[in-house]
Amino acid sequence: MQDIKSPPAVFDTLEAMPNPFKQPLTALAHFPGDCPADALADYQYASEFIYTYRGSPDTFSTYRREIEHFLHWCWLVARKSLPQIVREDIESYVDFARQPPAGWIGEKNVARYLNREGLRLPNPEWRPYVSVAGEYVVSQSALQSLFSVLGSFFNFLIQEGHLASNPVAQLRQKSKFLRKHQTQAKIRRLSPLQWEYVVDAAEKLALEQPLVHERTLFIMNALFAMYLRVSELVETPRWQPQMGHFQTDQEGNWWFLTVGKGNKEREISVSDAMLEALRRYRKSRGLSALPGPGESTPLIHKTRGKGGITSTRQIRGIVQHCFEKATEQMRKEGFSEDAERLATATVHWLRHTGISEDVKHRPREHVRDDAGHGSSAITDRYIDVERAERHASARRKLIR
Repeated sequence: MQDIKSPPAVFDTLEAMPNPFKQPLTALAHFPGDCPADALADYQYASEFIYTYRGSPDTFSTYRREIEHFLHWCWLVARKSLPQIVREDIESYVDFARQPPAGWIGEKNVARYLNREGLRLPNPEWRPYVSVAGEYVVSQSALQSLFSVLGSFFNFLIQEGHLASNPVAQLRQKSKFLRKHQTQAKIRRLSPLQWEYVVDAAEKLALEQPLVHERTLFIMNALFAMYLRVSELVETPRWQPQMGHFQTDQEGNWWFLTVGKGNKEREISVSDAMLEALRRYRKSRGLSALPGPGESTPLIHKTRGKGGITSTRQIRGIVQHCFEKATEQMRKEGFSEDAERLATATVHWLRHTGISEDVKHRPREHVRDDAGHGSSAITDRYIDVERAERHASARRKLIR
């Protein structure tokens, strides 16, 4: 297994991927020629399955990654096509996914394909798996994602008449791969000190380069103050966030309309501080203080060209730049431990941080609805009171 050459990407980016329903695949482009005989059919069905999730960039990326990993294993390691996969193969694949060949693991995220002379060609630097901190380790959430996506994929293949059964559903011992937790996993978020450094970094960037970074500051404020997901800031076929989605009601209260996870529309209450951040952002763009009804101006504009940002990766890059600036400043001022933890933060931590701060002083039902949680039980995960009390009661326990 170790000597199998790292394969190229099977699927292109969301923007570049052709519609497989309108353009049926005729070849496994750029892929090794020693694939199973039915690999092209696998490719077609997999492309159709992934393409149906194009309305949500994050979901599309997750499903593409899981299906791509699985097809790599099927074709190059097991030497099987999808109709040949049985329950025992799923177990073997999970073992493989937990420890893929070293040559299949990259040290950083790179582009899947490159544009060369009008052609989309595979990037030789791309690897299926990525480890940014040395040793490659699969988390429990990653294993849960694997089972969830593959289970949905095989159900899709059954509905399409391509398969008769779901080998993931037949796997009765998922528990040997997935651990059960007595308590909810701790929410990953920024401390108040870390957030202060992050927002200070964004404000400093905005002062130094307002034409570029007033947008950065607004993005940071929106992710924190309105608990937005990255996908709710970018344009997709499903939703195009606009200035006009900031709306006022008859009482003069401001709301932000968005479409989030599960294609669910919701209204988010806009605080006075967030409204002030919106005014500052609009002023930097030469717009009126507040948007009027139906204003179609893109919410997060491109710095070059017209229209709104369509790439979640670009938003992540903007946020990460602020994290890096804040981390650097924290190290300079002696907050080394906080800086090291901030260095591991991701964009989604801002949503978690905003929710966690607000449940301290807002009714949980209000936070639940603004966050788009399906139930109060999800919001309760952000309340640390019981956890803090449990530790306080244990603090003075004696050993002798």
